[in-house]
Amino acid sequence: MEMTMFIPLLLLICSFSTAQLQAEPDNEIIPHGKQTESRGGEPANASDQQLTCPQDIHAVLREMSTLLGEQRVEIRQLQTQNEAQTAKLRELEVQKTEVDNLKQQLQAKQVAFSASLLASGSGTVGPFNTHTPLVFRRVVSNIGNAYNPNTGFFIAPVRGAYHFEFYIGAHGHSSHASGAVLVKNGEHIFIVYEHQTNGYGSSANGATLLLEVGDVVFLRQWQNTRIFDNGNHHSTFSGHLLFTM
Repeated sequence: MEMTMFIPLLLLICSFSTAQLQAEPDNEIIPHGKQTESRGGEPANASDQQLTCPQDIHAVLREMSTLLGEQRVEIRQLQTQNEAQTAKLRELEVQKTEVDNLKQQLQAKQVAFSASLLASGSGTVGPFNTHTPLVFRRVVSNIGNAYNPNTGFFIAPVRGAYHFEFYIGAHGHSSHASGAVLVKNGEHIFIVYEHQTNGYGSSANGATLLLEVGDVVFLRQWQNTRIFDNGNHHSTFSGHLLFTM
């Protein structure tokens, strides 16, 4: 494109120069002694004038071609650098996404909770004529927010091995024991049970469970039992993630 723009300009300049050179002999006053020499040299000068302009054009065109070639090389180099920078940016974006995902995973791996039965005060829960979910309302820690103090459910946020412990007690009664069972997705895992007619009796148990994401673990009060708690927090439910799998 650049060469085609300059060629007509060069031709125009050459034509103008040639016309000027041809016009000058008509106006020039040549001394008498040099007329023969000048006339004798006219064919050679005219030939030189005709050859000079095409030679200049070719020289300029060669120079322009060389410059264009250098510009093409520079453009290709810039394109290569731009592609490399674009690829590097994409790589950095992928790395940032991976780092963000790892941060989320690490946060999800920090799971632990511990809660006691009553939010405040003192009292006895039960007896009930059927198994009844227990809600441990006084939360002392809930890292990862996997335990819900409104439902009593622990919902696994990641696949892994979890350990749970629970302590249940009540004052002795002739007709009612104290007891609860650890439940995983509706399945009874381990039970605690204590029956004495007087004094205070308690029992404890624990289990390590492999949980999938979304598995639910909670405690059910055993039917026809009583569970006591007060400000000393006798009846508790705790759990934490051991490791992911």
